[in-house]
Amino acid sequence: MSVRTLVVDDSLTMQALIQRTLASDPQVEVVGTASSADEARVRIKELDPDVVTLDIEMPGMNGLDFLERLMRLRPTPVVMLSTLTSEGADASLAALELGAFECFDKLALRRPDEAIRLPRLVRAAAETRGRRAAPAPAASEPVTHVDFVPRDQSMIAVGASTGGVEALIELLSGFPANCPPTVIVQHMPPSFTASFAARLDRLCKPHVQEAQAGAVLQVGKVYLAPGGDRHLEIAGSPTRRYCRLLPGPKMSGHQPSVDVLFHSVARLGGSDAVGAILTGMGADGAEGMLAMRQAGAMTVGQDEASSVVYGMPGVAHRIGAVVQQLPLRRIAARLLQECRA
Repeated sequence: MSVRTLVVDDSLTMQALIQRTLASDPQVEVVGTASSADEARVRIKELDPDVVTLDIEMPGMNGLDFLERLMRLRPTPVVMLSTLTSEGADASLAALELGAFECFDKLALRRPDEAIRLPRLVRAAAETRGRRAAPAPAASEPVTHVDFVPRDQSMIAVGASTGGVEALIELLSGFPANCPPTVIVQHMPPSFTASFAARLDRLCKPHVQEAQAGAVLQVGKVYLAPGGDRHLEIAGSPTRRYCRLLPGPKMSGHQPSVDVLFHSVARLGGSDAVGAILTGMGADGAEGMLAMRQAGAMTVGQDEASSVVYGMPGVAHRIGAVVQQLPLRRIAARLLQECRA
């Protein structure tokens, strides 16, 4: 069956462009369009679409306000369309926190090699229908931080993609201020990562920052790979590790790539490292996590029930890279347990 999609955008030109892009996939059917939140509300009731593509900026009620109401009253998979500039990053991140499946760059619709990603996102979003509820406050398993002391040389590496914004907020909310050095690759546009790091830093006890070349890994700090055309890997020695940002081709379809990060952690972290692979489309990180496990690291994969998309953690589990599968709410406690002195 085709994925029945409602296109919501105040521009008729953009509506036509989105429809044409989606029509390139025989598994996606545009069943209607709307030019405002009020019209979208009516069309959703009439058509009961599988997926909604939603413009962030619309006249009257904006896309974020409409998304919040939709997720609260009638949870539906939503792919947000926006201009992925630094100015639009905060709004796009807010949409992901509210429960949007993913954000897609409107400008990419005019680049055929990138536009083909939109139908894929719509199809993947449809698979989550009925599984995603409106976002709730983080409910991580309680962790006692009072007496937590990280083991010498311990470190944590995390990879995530679709659904990762919410997942990382919940995960890091369970970390103490003196958490082991933590490195993260989250697939997102270049303009997003600085805003996301700042958002995490405000919400969580550790200090969260965009990774910079040469930054020495320290207790109580979390390093988020910057989006763009460089990979994040760990270099140095087991007693003095630092961030290295390297140009190069995409690995596993991504740049930065979780696989690149995990392979470097396997080399320098060995059994001192702990890895977690969270919700995300595709297979990035699976092979790197297998290398970590073979090097002696404890590895954790998010389970299917709590994943927005059970792609990356599912592949990692199938190839034997995951030592233990857990629901998201239990992962922070498990990682810290493994790193406790």
